[in-house]
Amino acid sequence: MNDMDTLLSFFLGLAMVATLAVLVVGIVSFAVHGQFYIKNANKLMRARVILQGIALLIFAVIMWLAVAPPQL
Repeated sequence: MNDMDTLLSFFLGLAMVATLAVLVVGIVSFAVHGQFYIKNANKLMRARVILQGIALLIFAVIMWLAVAPPQL
């Protein structure tokens, strides 16, 4: 495993943890249904979708590099 693979794996893990954190905050605020939920529900959903997209993009790059490694 080279440095690029390690770096991409780290960023993938980071994106996944960030997605999970936003998801948990959204679920907890939904369960409590307080002022925070009313004010930020849409922002939390957008953040989750964007973070999921970033994680999928990083995963796609990792898979692409695994199938077709760069010819340097």
